[in-house]
Amino acid sequence: MAEKFPSRPVTMVVGYPPGGSNDIVARIVAPALGEALGTTIVVENRAGAGGIIGAGHVAKAKPDGYTVLLSSVSPVVLTPQTMTKAPFDSMKDLTAINTVGLTPEAIAIGPTLKVKSLKELLDLARSKQITLSSSGAGGLPHLTIELLKQASKGNIVHVPYKGAGPAVTDTLAGHVDGIVMDLPPLYALIKDGRLNALAVTSEDRVSFLADVPTAREVLPNFNVVNWIGVFAPAGTPADVLTQIDEAIKKTIARPDVKKQLENVAVVPSVLAGPEAFQSFFATEYKRWGAVLKEADVAMSN
Repeated sequence: MAEKFPSRPVTMVVGYPPGGSNDIVARIVAPALGEALGTTIVVENRAGAGGIIGAGHVAKAKPDGYTVLLSSVSPVVLTPQTMTKAPFDSMKDLTAINTVGLTPEAIAIGPTLKVKSLKELLDLARSKQITLSSSGAGGLPHLTIELLKQASKGNIVHVPYKGAGPAVTDTLAGHVDGIVMDLPPLYALIKDGRLNALAVTSEDRVSFLADVPTAREVLPNFNVVNWIGVFAPAGTPADVLTQIDEAIKKTIARPDVKKQLENVAVVPSVLAGPEAFQSFFATEYKRWGAVLKEADVAMSN
């Protein structure tokens, strides 16, 4: 008789240190997900190399459902495609189970630039140089800036920083005109008026910043979201994937979990199931691979 899953705790690997958005989401989701599965979910931080170390650990783990990865876009879609030799193949070595939430990029400006909308910003970029900061080269904020460049045909200069903190500090000080970043690090600054959010890059407006328009309202089809999802090693049995998927759906449907996610500027979101997420994952991998190539973004190992 095969043992019934789960018969022991499940490890949820996060490829970043404690305190980042992936870790925050994991610690919100894990207790409720454990309750739904009837076991304990232990969050384990395996940080380093832009999330690659944690993702690589899960990619090589035993495919039995007891080791899963909670990951945003960069470690499984972006960074592997910027490396000369990635330690794993996302599309072959990982199986997508379901998303738990998403957060758009926010396009915001600091105190020095006197524009009131994304349209005004893009119009201005056609007549003068605009500088936009991000948390680093090769991430989703950088690629969002590349898409804004392409869409506007304007003179937009990307200014990468080593992390969100320095980028925010220099934007607030007026050393750069604006910033593009995942919403969570900017949320409080937008709410208290220190940054002026011109747009969010999700398909629809977010409920907790309902007065901030979407970029799509100016640029049709402009849609950039940093989704966060759960993955298992390739070869994990289908019945185990189904159990975890059903538990994820129950977890994200809980009002208390929804509120906790929204409080950190993450929109609760699940897809139909593993097949839908795997298809979306493949589409995202191909889409962002093309953007990386066009923007000539590469990193050495």
